[in-house]
Amino acid sequence: MPRNLSPLTIPAGLLSGASLAWTTWSLVDLLGTGHIGITVAAGADVVWAAVIVAEARGLRIPAPVGKGRNLVPVIGWLALLAVAGLLVWHGIRAGSIPMAVAGPLLPLGSKVVWLLALADMRDPAALTDDERTVLARMERGMAFEEAQHDIEMRRRAMAAELHLAEVDTDFQIELTRMDKGRELTRRRPLEIAPIASTEQPREQIANTANTPPIAPSTLPAEHASTSTNTVIEQPSIADLAREHVANTATNTDAVNAICALRPTEKRESIAAAVRRARRNADGMKGGYG
Repeated sequence: MPRNLSPLTIPAGLLSGASLAWTTWSLVDLLGTGHIGITVAAGADVVWAAVIVAEARGLRIPAPVGKGRNLVPVIGWLALLAVAGLLVWHGIRAGSIPMAVAGPLLPLGSKVVWLLALADMRDPAALTDDERTVLARMERGMAFEEAQHDIEMRRRAMAAELHLAEVDTDFQIELTRMDKGRELTRRRPLEIAPIASTEQPREQIANTANTPPIAPSTLPAEHASTSTNTVIEQPSIADLAREHVANTATNTDAVNAICALRPTEKRESIAAAVRRARRNADGMKGGYG
């Protein structure tokens, strides 16, 4: 890009105006179409003038053949040569050799002065075309990497959302399973333990009635103690389980305490009674009510 305006732009502008006037008149006279020929004449000058502006702005059009070659100056010179050729042709048709020779000097001189003005306005510290090409290639690569990174992050976000949805579904299924398990436990029928029969057989009652009572004084001490224990009813395993569940923190402590009191009972039966008593104490149905 130009650093600042050069003094050479003034003569370049004057020569461009004179060239536009001369070229317009010459092409109108050459074509013989009257004022409509102004469009063709003015168009020829506008083409190469536009190319000069493009060069001043640093516009580049890569050539299909030849690495790093810019087509903008080539287009400018081709347009200028076409205008100059038309001016020469006009001079020849007019029968004036001086006109044919001097006619193209205005557009050619204008082009040369514009080249000098552009060179004067160009910053010496500015990047060259090759350097700008390298930077442009790096910019394109960075833009590609940024777009690739955005797509990759979107893909990872989608994968994370899918994983979270699967985890949430598994969590909901587990909660439903637990709820159904608790509901099933609440709806189970009451588990009533068999009650031990305290009635004596009829034969034993009859034998006891026919046998005369034994005087307490004649019984041994151990038999007297047994009779006393038979008269006083001992608490059941279920009663002991409810009592020790209320006084202990864990089922193991309650089972150990009951086993110490009833060493002849099976530990599995005592543990089952303790568990039922614990469930009843927690407010759940089942076991002893």
